[in-house]
Amino acid sequence: MSDLVLPKIDKNTIKRKDEIVKNLSKISGSENVLSHPDEIKPYETDALAAYTQTPLLVILPKDTKEVSEILKYCHKENIKVIPRGAGTGLSGGALPLQDAVILGLGKFNKILDIDYENKCVVTQPGVTNLGITHAVQHKGFYYAPDPSSQLACSIGGNVAENSGGVHSLKYGTTTNNILGVEMVLMDGTICRFGGKTLDQEGYDLMGLICGSEGLLGVVTEVIVKILKKPQVVKAALIGFPSIKEGGNAASEIISNGIVPAGMEIMDKALIEATDNFSKAGYPRDAELLLIVELDGTESEVNELLKKVSEISKKNNCSSLKLSKNEEERLKFWAGRKGAFPACGAMAPDYYCMDGVIPRGKLAEALLEIRKLSDKYKLLVANCFHAGDGNLHPLIMFDGSDKEQLRKTEEFGAEILKLCVKLGGVITGEHGVGIEKRELMCEMFNDRDIQQQLDIKKSLDEKNLLNPGKVYPILRKCAEEGRVHVHKSENKFPDLPRF
Repeated sequence: MSDLVLPKIDKNTIKRKDEIVKNLSKISGSENVLSHPDEIKPYETDALAAYTQTPLLVILPKDTKEVSEILKYCHKENIKVIPRGAGTGLSGGALPLQDAVILGLGKFNKILDIDYENKCVVTQPGVTNLGITHAVQHKGFYYAPDPSSQLACSIGGNVAENSGGVHSLKYGTTTNNILGVEMVLMDGTICRFGGKTLDQEGYDLMGLICGSEGLLGVVTEVIVKILKKPQVVKAALIGFPSIKEGGNAASEIISNGIVPAGMEIMDKALIEATDNFSKAGYPRDAELLLIVELDGTESEVNELLKKVSEISKKNNCSSLKLSKNEEERLKFWAGRKGAFPACGAMAPDYYCMDGVIPRGKLAEALLEIRKLSDKYKLLVANCFHAGDGNLHPLIMFDGSDKEQLRKTEEFGAEILKLCVKLGGVITGEHGVGIEKRELMCEMFNDRDIQQQLDIKKSLDEKNLLNPGKVYPILRKCAEEGRVHVHKSENKFPDLPRF
């Protein structure tokens, strides 16, 4: 495990563990309060497995009322709470604290209502992303956001991180596909925001909640939009002899007014790994692979595929294959969807990064990442949500070697700094969590960060809900002069201030 600074431990809370277990057992039943080391071991990390920490205990409520009572008790007793869904998060957002209760929402796994007339589904947060599509596909509907972990990741976690996926280019991320939430605040107050209608009065609090990473409240119910499946869906599998030509083609497709349902880029290292894993028939001689999916009516899709083909040939593509049927289209995507597990054959461990750059900088970013790979002597494989510039470099390393882990973290930080330098941001869909926490000052000055902290304070005045995440604890960025401090300020203040 790498060195990691966490919030100051409340030793008094740890001493009171037996008392806390007893009181929480009165709320949810003793069978739903886990405190033995063997019981809580599975909760010590999320999918960012480089960081581990044993929680004080885990509680598994069954309904919103219990969540409210648990939070009300913890608020009164000044006990920290970490909400947790499926644990598939990649930024350490569900990392426990030694003096905190893990609030597991695994029992919130039911779809409560399917409303085809209003094209929405009311679901509990523990339902998987793909589970919603499975529930409505017999009627010709589906849920659009599709992160690669959609088989396992939960809707509550998708809301917390504003998850995206390969089809986010046309249909948006989670924030564009939810209509309402039920949320419990840290003091136990149950709130409802939004609803089944498209327009709501007042402030856009849904926009505030989506992507808030469990810092503002615990989501216990979500209303999501469902879409009618398009008449026709086809995909193009296009190989390019160089990074520059492939990147230019992707940018040109968008600049020509074409909005694919999905557009993904994979580099040579990932082409080979995924083709070995999924047998998708990828062009192994290509330096860059572009997958472009288009949907709509038959005539519309065929016309757009013709334009995509023309743009690809103009940019010197080395191979071009169009899906002839649904089976072949799914085969094109099989490699991309299996990219992360495919990397298991490349190294004992991999570190999945998440940043965003302007589309026109795709080729430049890939070339710079290749230089960093040489600098750190660590192999990296790249995949991009090319249409929206969301990149996911996968850094290969051996987690048993502490020096390699340190170098991997430095490599990852340099990639995110590169994103900011190119006009992008440090996260697209994985969230900040603990992973990018100290890099927040690459984008925000102290006033910006304090304004965000003030919003959290208005809903969680004691800073008990998922503390230590998103906002900087270390001040290295300021000390090294990397933060954008206003000229009128002589000193960078300590954060957080509450």
